[in-house]
Amino acid sequence: MSERKVLQKYYPPDFDPAAITRTRGPKPAGPKVQTVRLMAPFSMKCTSCGEYIYKGRKFNARKETTDEKYYSIAIFRFYIRCTRCSGEITFKTDPKNMDYECEKGAKRNFEPWRLGGGVKEESEEERLDRLEAEEAEKDAMGELEGKMVDAKREMQIADALDEIRTRNARNERVGKDGEIEMGAKDERDEEREREEKEIEEAARRAFTTETGEKVRRIGEDLQGEVEAAMSAKLEEKDKDAELMPPPSFKRGVKRKKDFSAALGIKKKVALV
Repeated sequence: MSERKVLQKYYPPDFDPAAITRTRGPKPAGPKVQTVRLMAPFSMKCTSCGEYIYKGRKFNARKETTDEKYYSIAIFRFYIRCTRCSGEITFKTDPKNMDYECEKGAKRNFEPWRLGGGVKEESEEERLDRLEAEEAEKDAMGELEGKMVDAKREMQIADALDEIRTRNARNERVGKDGEIEMGAKDERDEEREREEKEIEEAARRAFTTETGEKVRRIGEDLQGEVEAAMSAKLEEKDKDAELMPPPSFKRGVKRKKDFSAALGIKKKVALV
């Protein structure tokens, strides 16, 4: 069984290290090519045999770095082979449209840029005109927003002024009514006090004699006699309670009842 980690290597008996020569040659010219594993970025149809290749199918492809660039972005070219006829299919990256462009060997089934009628190159003047129009539109929108804010502020100020006017008018009306009500209230209070004084004077004259003594009712005399009798009875009860002996909590012996006669038991008479 071989080792998992080889620490010693086998050298044959006829091995001569001096026979090994180190050579330095020029680097290969042309585009840099490397083998990568990728998936088909779009669905396509082979132009040689008509085989359909769906999007996402995996291939062992050759990746080539081209000399073309789009705003300092490198463009890569990929080479794959058809799964049926082994025909070479080539496509490259398209940074401008953020997509891929099929070059030869196959035809793309769906090209999204054709939906809008093709991509039109925009000149510098057209680009400047478009930017100016966008800026003007932004300014117009900003001006409209400012007008809306000013109108909203004016409406709030008008509402606040209306509320202040309404509150002041209500306070003035309440003040006038309050003065009238206070005067009428004072007159009513004075009249009521005068009537109460007259009633009290008439009652005092009715319940006093010529000598100035207060007239007592019959019920008051009877009530006084009843109260005196009740107080006398209470005093007698208190005296009786004082003469009674204090209660004792000593346990007494309870005598048993004699049920012998009821049961027909005759007791013998003692001879002595």
